[in-house]
Amino acid sequence: MMKGLIAIFLASILTENFILNKFLGICPFLGVSKKLDTATGMSIAVTVVMVISTAVTWPIYNYILKPWNLEYLQTIVFILIIAALVQFIEIVLKKYIPSLYNALGIYLPLITTNCAVLGVAVLVIQKGQADPSFGFLQSVVNAFGSGVGFLVAMVLFAGIRERIEHNDIPKSLQGLPITLVAASLTAVSFLGFQGLVDGLLG
Repeated sequence: MMKGLIAIFLASILTENFILNKFLGICPFLGVSKKLDTATGMSIAVTVVMVISTAVTWPIYNYILKPWNLEYLQTIVFILIIAALVQFIEIVLKKYIPSLYNALGIYLPLITTNCAVLGVAVLVIQKGQADPSFGFLQSVVNAFGSGVGFLVAMVLFAGIRERIEHNDIPKSLQGLPITLVAASLTAVSFLGFQGLVDGLLG
């Protein structure tokens, strides 16, 4: 049981990383990763939303939508739940951490439409349908691992971008081109973890 949860957690961070493997949540990845503190704050907010939204949407889907044959409302219901959670976090940050609230700017309300957050909520449902043993606990661990994976990707890339700013980049690669090159190399580097996770799952 514990080994399976650890494997799910590590896979969510390393080999099923929503940014570097599934390419979801690219907007904040490119937009908020210029500074390390902003990237960290955004990632923590996304992680909190991922975990809570999964913990809320999983029982709603399995005990309300599915028994009443209302699965077609899944996306709408999930987005409404995520929007409410983001609004709550926005209020908390504005009151208690105004500096982070101002630093995140437009990207904070954009968590509502962040496909990584919605992707976690939807994919854990799909995993549960494919594997009946993938229950509520596994879904929450998967969501938390996905949030940590989001944090790892954001922090790594923020560090890389800060280093890039202090280097002499050819004019043709300055700006978005060198950012995309760095992002692709970061994504490729995570492929090396596949064997580690496969060993745990095996």
